[in-house]
Amino acid sequence: MAIAVGDRLPEVKVYTFSDDGPEATTSREVLGHGKVVLFAVPGAFTPTCSDHHLPGFVLRADDLKAKGADRIVCISVNDPFVMGAWGKDQKVGSAVTMLADGNGEFTQEMGLTMDGSGFGLGSLRSQRYAAIIEDGVVTWLAVEPGPGLSASSAEEVLGAL
Repeated sequence: MAIAVGDRLPEVKVYTFSDDGPEATTSREVLGHGKVVLFAVPGAFTPTCSDHHLPGFVLRADDLKAKGADRIVCISVNDPFVMGAWGKDQKVGSAVTMLADGNGEFTQEMGLTMDGSGFGLGSLRSQRYAAIIEDGVVTWLAVEPGPGLSASSAEEVLGAL
């Protein structure tokens, strides 16, 4: 069952990436304090994710923060090295925290998995979605109904803030 508005986020081990390499943390540590905009992508370096989804949040980061977001976080079922390389490639800087859910545990606990094996992505990937989280509780959630990007774009999140 998918997480819903009013639900508390699961707490699982996830990773960020810094100049020192992968850094283990928890979803509660990254997402559980203040107002956080979280968006999930099926895979780093994939076309819609790289051409539209992540760049939209990087471009609109100041607008999102002006409307009350304390942090903007991108999560994917990729390892921390890939998420670090993708963030560097996309020039996210400090605008977006790149969060690696390498084992897919967070995605499974959220109930928002998808089977990407038909596209060569493997059987455990994340659906594309965006959420607004306040002190660890989901206050807004938009899951894409199919391929493409509309419901979970930076513009939709701005409208929800």
